Formats: sequence, C-alpha cells, structure tokens
Amino acid sequence: MKKQVLLVGESWVSSATHYKGFDQFGSVTFHLGAEPLVAALKDSAFALTYMPAHEAVNAFPATAEGLDAYDAILLSDIGANSILLHPDVWLHGRTYPNRLKLLRDWTARGGGLVMAGGYFSFQGIDGKARWRRTPVEEALPVTCLPYDDRLEIPEGFKPEVVGPAGHPILDGLGTDWPLLLGANEVEVKPGPDVEVLARLPADQGGHPLLVTGRHGAGRTAAWTSDIGPHWLPQTFVDWPGYARLWTNLLGWVTAKPGA
Repeated sequence: MKKQVLLVGESWVSSATHYKGFDQFGSVTFHLGAEPLVAALKDSAFALTYMPAHEAVNAFPATAEGLDAYDAILLSDIGANSILLHPDVWLHGRTYPNRLKLLRDWTARGGGLVMAGGYFSFQGIDGKARWRRTPVEEALPVTCLPYDDRLEIPEGFKPEVVGPAGHPILDGLGTDWPLLLGANEVEVKPGPDVEVLARLPADQGGHPLLVTGRHGAGRTAAWTSDIGPHWLPQTFVDWPGYARLWTNLLGWVTAKPGA
C-alpha cells in the first residue's frame, strides 16, 4: 500500500494590466508550482494529494482524524495565515480549531512533517510567510528569522553535502548536485536529533539546505530551497537525483518508529 502524502501550497494567481497606447486591459492567470515534484513521485511508493494554497484555506484538515489520513505533510510556499485563518474566523468572527497546533501535535504522534523553501516558506519575502514562533516551527528542526529570509543567488551555488554517506536520504545521490539559485535562511536548532545533511558553500554563508530532526514520535525535515523553478532550475529537475532525493526524504520522514 502506498504511503499518503499531502502537499500543501505551491499555487498562485497573477493579475496583470496591459497598456497599449491610450488603451489598457487586465488579465488574470493561475499557476501551479509543484508539477516537477508531482511528476517525480508518479509511480513511486507515495500517493500524492496536491492541495493548492487557495484550497488549503478551507480544506486543510481541522481535526486530528483528518490529519491522520496522511503519513507525511509537505508545506511548500504557503504562508502560515492560509492555514491559521479559516474563513469562519476571518470573515465571520467565529472560533475555529487552530490547525497549526493540530499539525504540530499530529507530528508529535508520529507524522512526517516537511517544509520546503520558497517566497512564502519559513519567514519568506518581507517576513510575510510568518512561520516564526508558530506551533509548526516548534516541530521543525530549524527556527525562522524574524525578517525577510531570502538568499537570492542568481549566479547559482553548488550544494555541499555534509551528512554521512550512509544516511538514507543521501543514498544514491553522490556529492555532485546541480546548481541552485536561492534558499531561505534559517537557523539550525540544537539537539542530538537534529542533523544537517547539506548546506550552502562557505563562500555563500554556509547556511543549511537540508536539515532533519524529530518531534515527539514524528520525523521532520527542512529543505530550504525550492521544489521547482525559480530557485530550483530545470537542470536540477532533470537530474536523476531529483526524484531520488524526494523519494528518499519522504521515505525517511514516514519510516516506522525505531527505523
């Protein structure tokens, strides 16, 4: 039986105004950013449910039982407000379960929690992702900065693999990874269960790129770059290690206790 993975986020709507001399008109387009990961997990050991950011506001589970339907939850490029502020609260002033606390507690019971980087991951652009000092941050192996945390590296950087060669997440990946174009800056939490597996090179600050940890009975991971363009170029998507990285990572966070 395949393991169930919920991917939350990685969608956006763009509004543009086009000026043509005296005249102008507007257009609106909808975008999905997780297609590379969706393709990479096709025919894998994981069944992926893709919940775009605008759907998560209403549809993200609000009960422990709802979360228990999944073995792993991957948050990618979605701000804390989209999960915290259900329309019952935002529009109608009614109480509603705190889904950030539910997610933290689900992880402590044995769920696999992953956050991937992006403009609305960790603290994000202008600090607006707002994951700092949330219950979800409590479960992650890293802490968020209190301000805009983007590391924009247009010239690209080569990830530096620093974890042990025998680590299950690094299995078969080697040390020569393709270039990345950016990441979110985070701080690694202290503790014996936290391990940095990859980082930016020293000349780019040596910031963590891939960090693993545990929260209660659950396993957690932070991948501070993107899961697709723009921080993750097409050359990284085309690398055979891309699919293996994510199947390895999801396999590790969903491993049974004691594994």
